Amino acid sequence: MGINLQKGQRISLSKELPGLKKILCGLGWDVATSSGGGLFGMFANTQNYDLDASVICLDANGKIDNIANVIYFGNLSHPSKAISHLGDNLTGEGDGDDEQIIIDLTRVPPDIAKLVFTVNIYECTKRGQDFGQVKNSFVRLVNVSNNQEIARYSLSGSEYKGNTGMIMSEIYRHGNEWKMAAIGTGVKVNDLGDLVKAYA
Repeated sequence: MGINLQKGQRISLSKELPGLKKILCGLGWDVATSSGGGLFGMFANTQNYDLDASVICLDANGKIDNIANVIYFGNLSHPSKAISHLGDNLTGEGDGDDEQIIIDLTRVPPDIAKLVFTVNIYECTKRGQDFGQVKNSFVRLVNVSNNQEIARYSLSGSEYKGNTGMIMSEIYRHGNEWKMAAIGTGVKVNDLGDLVKAYA
């Protein structure tokens, strides 16, 4: 059974699972549908919420120096092959993970000190969508070697009303260790580019 993290909590992956090499980061969410009545209610809120999970790779100064260090639906693999995004889910339908990212910790280049896991709503401004309508959001880490869940962080949707992006969690180097931090910070952005600019 994995560890259920609270906002701000940190764990050492290296100490929890010595020898850990490859992890899967799964992100999931559901959308709260509107329940308007009558003929027009049938068509209310019919647009899908397309939430996009991404990884922003930062150096020891917390900065991004190369666009190749952003792993998302338009760039599914890091040049080092250490990080692979398994593809875009356009609706969030279905149980379990909606998007998955695999990280080979042994192949992460030494100049990358932190991996920031973010989620943003695609075309949020055009569609008038925010995280206030998103529920059951979570991020979880799984040990790829045995498919065991290491840790999970679940977010409450109500506190993120008006936010269109979210910094879910971080995996970072601490000496010779890899640690995970549950962040859960909501932000107002138009797209992934705005999230990346915060680290430029």
